[in-house]
Amino acid sequence: MHYHIGCNFSGLNVNLLAYAGDLVLLALSWRALQCLLSAVQAAASKMKMTFNTRKTVCMVFNPHSRSKYVADSFPAFTLCGSQLVFVKQFKYLGHIIDNTFTDDCDINREIKNLFTRTNLLCRRFKHCSRLVKVGLFRSFCVCLYDTALWANYSVGVFHRLESCYTKCLKTFFGYPKYSSVTGILLDLGIPSFNSDFQL
Repeated sequence: MHYHIGCNFSGLNVNLLAYAGDLVLLALSWRALQCLLSAVQAAASKMKMTFNTRKTVCMVFNPHSRSKYVADSFPAFTLCGSQLVFVKQFKYLGHIIDNTFTDDCDINREIKNLFTRTNLLCRRFKHCSRLVKVGLFRSFCVCLYDTALWANYSVGVFHRLESCYTKCLKTFFGYPKYSSVTGILLDLGIPSFNSDFQL
């Protein structure tokens, strides 16, 4: 499949990422990506597979240097006779990818999810023992597997995540608003935000 088309990652040319039924095509130009789309369509047709073009989108990542911009807009890509929509953000495997190369939106997503999970735990396990609650909090509010993907984010957004972690901790375990965070962590044996989210 057009091995000469794609993006170079440490000397390896990559043009297709696949996970279950989710595919990502990578190319450095409009023509190259349309060529990949046509190749994928032809291969799928031989296997009698179809694409959901309503869920298929395109994203343009602009170069950091303005002098290297090629164009601000591009013709629509086509797949199976349908024109594809351009987007600035897209959620792929639970992670929000932004065409500005920033992770702020994905961190905000994680903040919302952390509050949601904590509220759910409060409703369902309010009367459990502290030992059970510690296990639940560690399982649902401490293990954030996607933090390793964050590389470019604003300090303010990251501080909001830290504040969210502290609020969720106090809410779930019933500590007063102005309680010492250090004392709470020592009391519960739960890792601090800084030790658990070192990026």
